[in-house]
Amino acid sequence: MKVLLRVVCVAALPAAVFAAPLPTLESVQATAAKYHAEIRVPAFETTPDQIAASQKAAIAMGDAALDRIARQDPAKATFASTFVALDNATADVALVTSRIDFVNNTNPSPAMRAAAATAEKALNQWAVGVQYREDVYRAIKAFAATNPSLTGEDKRLFDYTLRDYRRAGLDLPPAKRAEVEALRKELTAGETDFLSNINNTKVPMTFTKAELAGVSDDFLSSVKSGDDAYTILVNVTPQRMKVEENCSVADTRKKVTIAEYNLAKAVNLPLLNRLVTLRNQIALKLGYASWDDYQTEVKMAKNGATATKFIEDLVRGIQPKFDAEMAELQKLKAAETHDPNAKIELWDWRYYQNQLIKQRYTIDTDALRVYFPYQRTLEGMFAIYQSLFGLKFQQIQAPYTWADGVTLWEVSDAKSGEPMGLFYLDMFPRDGKFNHFAEFGVQPGWIQPNGVFLRPTVALLCNFTPATKDKPSLLDHEEVQTMFHEFGHCMHAILTQAHYARFSGTNVPGDFVEAPSQMLENWTFDKSVLDTFAADYRDPSKKVPAAILDRMKQVRLATIGVFYRRQFAIGLMDLALHGPHAPGEVIDAQAIANPIISRVFLPVPADSAWPAYIGHMAEGYDAGYYGYAWADSIAADMASVFEKSPHGYLDRDTGMRLRREIYSRGDSRPVSVSIEKFLGRKESDAAFLKKLGIE
Repeated sequence: MKVLLRVVCVAALPAAVFAAPLPTLESVQATAAKYHAEIRVPAFETTPDQIAASQKAAIAMGDAALDRIARQDPAKATFASTFVALDNATADVALVTSRIDFVNNTNPSPAMRAAAATAEKALNQWAVGVQYREDVYRAIKAFAATNPSLTGEDKRLFDYTLRDYRRAGLDLPPAKRAEVEALRKELTAGETDFLSNINNTKVPMTFTKAELAGVSDDFLSSVKSGDDAYTILVNVTPQRMKVEENCSVADTRKKVTIAEYNLAKAVNLPLLNRLVTLRNQIALKLGYASWDDYQTEVKMAKNGATATKFIEDLVRGIQPKFDAEMAELQKLKAAETHDPNAKIELWDWRYYQNQLIKQRYTIDTDALRVYFPYQRTLEGMFAIYQSLFGLKFQQIQAPYTWADGVTLWEVSDAKSGEPMGLFYLDMFPRDGKFNHFAEFGVQPGWIQPNGVFLRPTVALLCNFTPATKDKPSLLDHEEVQTMFHEFGHCMHAILTQAHYARFSGTNVPGDFVEAPSQMLENWTFDKSVLDTFAADYRDPSKKVPAAILDRMKQVRLATIGVFYRRQFAIGLMDLALHGPHAPGEVIDAQAIANPIISRVFLPVPADSAWPAYIGHMAEGYDAGYYGYAWADSIAADMASVFEKSPHGYLDRDTGMRLRREIYSRGDSRPVSVSIEKFLGRKESDAAFLKKLGIE
């Protein structure tokens, strides 16, 4: 997922609904105006020159707003003319930054993506520089010195803004402050390059049919590139995983997995070394012991040691489960290879885990796809979320789309009709596009200076299995989980009622942001939920059999140790990269990462560089990947509320409470308060430990 700091009892909707003329954006805007709200879509740039012009105009606009703050008479400064004005100024420029970042992740043109990357660097550097405008800081301090009596979200904005200045080093002597500013600007530029390099990486690998034994004929037909030639793109996750999960030829799996662990290595490994070195230098200059201490200070964990202990405790706690699962996989490999001493290698675990599922639980994960045709699954999920959260979704005419198949949707409150926001769907892979699954915040929701609430616009960028000439797009169950998860982020963003942009929607502590979405993955294992939409596309009267669903739940528990140990390996690797390092130390990411991955998960090739292709390292999750497990503990606790509700996962009262206490609040109050308001009690990790098999 990416959040810029990390989308009725119900059958499928009638085809006639989709055939009818689509409402216009103008009609939605007219309705929004009745509620003193504004709905708009970004005016996406379509040429490199437009991107450059937008970047320059945004910076000029931002500078003018900052100048107005700085020029005011300190004796007449107000909360609105200082703290609120600063939040509005940075939010206005952030709208342009988010839009251009989105172009960089979606536009089919390499020239457009290159121009967007260049512009994004300039905008991010401007954003860094805002905190070093001493004239603006003087105005902020002048009002702060009046010791204003503020409450609620206003007090929160006041405190957070002053905290931002402290964390930027404004209390340092001018020379050291300038050093920090320069390092931070270099860091933001490097992070943009890191992510662009990932998006631009394309690694085709061609195999014969014999080398892809075990992979379905449907998949082979989709990647056929010549006579007995089949070309997969290692950088496209669904294609790579098809081979890793199903190919019985170990040498093929090995080649693909090694290629995966070296994606973008040449360009991104030296860059990653520089990024983590810069972060360490910044942290030390600001008086922190490490970058992970700096990053976690503003999260629920509060420091790197707490985050590390949390993950290490889980590593130890889940060790017996992990060992038992690996022993089962080893037995399968020993039987298949006739080698009793065979070891599970990095390129084996997905394959033998899939074999375990097929053999022990008689579940063919690929065969399950027939129950999850993309369109019906999407419509079914829409209907569930509309019912749970009291909403209505309708597709509207998109004034502009950047690629074929992109659609635009309005979300409104079902009871009042008030428009809540918009979301784009861009759901299938193509060259140059962001290559995983994420919700992108294109523009946050907040109350503008004119008092009008700008409603959010977000987008889902996904890479689901596309249709073939013979069959519609059919999703595997993991893709269904992903759809429910990522659309949860859309709901979190769109349903915000926060007044200020910095507290809007998913702008919450990084170790909480995944919790509401991770919780929603549970819906995809519930029979009453699945029966509302999951059906064999060839015969919709055939639902997912209860026996298969029960086995799927068993599979989830049977393979959870391997899943989480891999997650824990990434989390510990990330924390170690950003842990304490000596002043002036040049950090070798490969030397730090590989031993941790090998210890916690499975041995990796000595010269591999997996972190070079993990986008989280440069998109706000640095020293924060542990947050997935942290948030999953909260998610399990929150899911237990639905489980105990009268109507289970389809309980509308509980859904509306989730909307009211979690989604609408964003970070406008401490998330710990929001969590307890939803739970109706103190937090507990009991549900998460039970999920992991740790008693």
